[in-house]
Amino acid sequence: MKTATRNITRSTQWSAFTEPSLPRGYLWPSLLRHVSCRQSLFVRKPGEPQAFSSIQRHRDGLVAAENPAPEHLPTGTPTARQLPLSCPGCGAPSQTVAPDEAGYYSKTRSAVRVFLSDRVRAEDAVFNTAVSQASDGTLAHLGLIGKAAGAEQDIEPQVPICDRCHNLVHHHVGVPIFHPSIKSIEDIIAESPHMHNHIYHVLDAADFPMSLIPNLQHALKLPRQRTQNRRSKSQVHGRGRIAEVTFIITRSDLLAPKKEQVDRLMPYLQEVLREALGRTGRNVRLGNVRCVSSKRGWWTKEVKEAIWTRGGAGWMVGKVNVGKSNLFEVVFPKGRNQDVNFDKLRHAAGQQESYSSDPTTVQFSSAFGSSDLPGGFDVGEQLASEDMRKSEAETLDTEKPEDHMFDEDEDASLLPPAQLETAYPVMPTISSLPGTTASPIRVPFGNGRGELIDLPGLARTTLDTYVQPEHKSDLVMRSRVTPVQQVINPGQSLLLGGGLIRITPTTPDLVFLAYAFTPLQSHVTSTIKALAMQTGERAVNVPSVAEESAREKMISAGTFELSWDVTKQRAGPLISPSVTKFRVANLPFVVYAADILVEGVGWIEIVAQMRSKPRKDLSSDMGELENLESSNAHKQYPKIEVFSPEGKFIGIRKPMNAWLLGGKQAVPVHKRKARPRRSMASMKGRNG
Repeated sequence: MKTATRNITRSTQWSAFTEPSLPRGYLWPSLLRHVSCRQSLFVRKPGEPQAFSSIQRHRDGLVAAENPAPEHLPTGTPTARQLPLSCPGCGAPSQTVAPDEAGYYSKTRSAVRVFLSDRVRAEDAVFNTAVSQASDGTLAHLGLIGKAAGAEQDIEPQVPICDRCHNLVHHHVGVPIFHPSIKSIEDIIAESPHMHNHIYHVLDAADFPMSLIPNLQHALKLPRQRTQNRRSKSQVHGRGRIAEVTFIITRSDLLAPKKEQVDRLMPYLQEVLREALGRTGRNVRLGNVRCVSSKRGWWTKEVKEAIWTRGGAGWMVGKVNVGKSNLFEVVFPKGRNQDVNFDKLRHAAGQQESYSSDPTTVQFSSAFGSSDLPGGFDVGEQLASEDMRKSEAETLDTEKPEDHMFDEDEDASLLPPAQLETAYPVMPTISSLPGTTASPIRVPFGNGRGELIDLPGLARTTLDTYVQPEHKSDLVMRSRVTPVQQVINPGQSLLLGGGLIRITPTTPDLVFLAYAFTPLQSHVTSTIKALAMQTGERAVNVPSVAEESAREKMISAGTFELSWDVTKQRAGPLISPSVTKFRVANLPFVVYAADILVEGVGWIEIVAQMRSKPRKDLSSDMGELENLESSNAHKQYPKIEVFSPEGKFIGIRKPMNAWLLGGKQAVPVHKRKARPRRSMASMKGRNG
């Protein structure tokens, strides 16, 4: 009764994930453990505190080492295999009951059949026999060095993904899962077996900072971020753990065409993020902000090395469709789980220290071959980490004098079991479908050095509900858009997606400039026609992506002021010291701008120019100074009004001036040159 009550209490926290009729498998880890043949003999006693160490995962494999698997069957005999505990693509528990659910495996699919009945093919047997009998010279000539040693080893087939992931990857068809709450994410991270935990708060550059999870530190009960006080600690222990947070802005290639331009935007991004954090981010250093691009490879190597150096648990936290799974694939340290002979390393390090003064003696590089050291390994780092692991093992041995069998009631966890560690594991499925990841995906690396965990995305409001199914993929900005400058005259409006979003200036007798950094088609028309198009009362040739239900819910999302002065950036040569002696304060106009954000889609840069009276010498007339101060207090900014379904999905931020960063523009159809005529000189020679 006690176990059932505990499971029901935990399942209520996952109510957003589950369906009333079929509870998810990762909510009941005891059921998964019964399916698995693997059991641990080293489990803490009831009431004993949980040890946050990586040594426990090594101990879990001792049972398999003591009971080795039977030898391989003869060639041609099928070896029975079981389905993986969970799908490596979405993390859902494997099942063969519900075809419409995540984690379903149909045994008729070729990849599943090959995995379950792994037959040694005759061609592979012939090849292995030929390689094993060939000489070293022949192997070197054919480029097969090292094949002979591994010819007799069986290559494990790749773990297949479930049918849902297969359809998402190859057919772009799938149903999103129910998204968890922030409380569920907190409970999952609380089950971490590591002492060192690093939270990677993933943000999307397309609508930055609308994908920010507000008050994440307090929601996950994490230590406060490092402040600007010089005495603030770099690491803070909480509940016996070390938890740090790094903000990662993905898809940074959407901001600028070059990496150097994105690097120069870092102060702007930190300032916008500080404003989005509110009062809690006022005195935060924000030195933990990274701007990466998985597509272009910008700053991904640095993040990968940081994950490898830290070790422990790395948690990918963020909202849906911010690029967590895509980032997971490029920053995961692959191919670094080679076995290292630490005794040989210590011997070589001792030789290097003893004979470093004598150039004729044996050097460190000749003490052992390059094949003994895998790439990226540092001797001092590896020795220190190995000593730390041995000390942790000794500590656990002293704290746990005797081991007992697994207690299902005490060790039930919301965190699924980790995958088997391989050099190149199957990465999470990448798809534009919101809610692709159904359950936490744990992928270990470095022979127990750490693991990277991809968590399901939190729910966010998007325009998918009000977009036609065949146009939902058009909402994703896959590459940077170089827009065309559009002029909005008085009495006109800007439409996006054929009426899905409408931007109408409210300041009379003022011309606005618009630059739409969105994948949706933009169109400028009169306000009367735009209103008729948005409500569906007027049939036009402009295609619309909005559903019929969205037309009835179009309301105002608010009136926004263009309150940021960008005169210095927009004035150009007028204030250049090499051309004139004008200053920004002496110009007869002021340029205001703002970025209107569309959640999950992109942003629209709006610019307007207003007149300003030239400043005079105020030292002679104090009355004019008072009038100027009063006028500045009641300064009028250009205003626009934005209409969207239910008045949602809209935000505003400080302008990035992305249009000034340039980019390759698409040539209009009417300006494209036709293919030139073929030269007829050769034809004349043939005919002559």
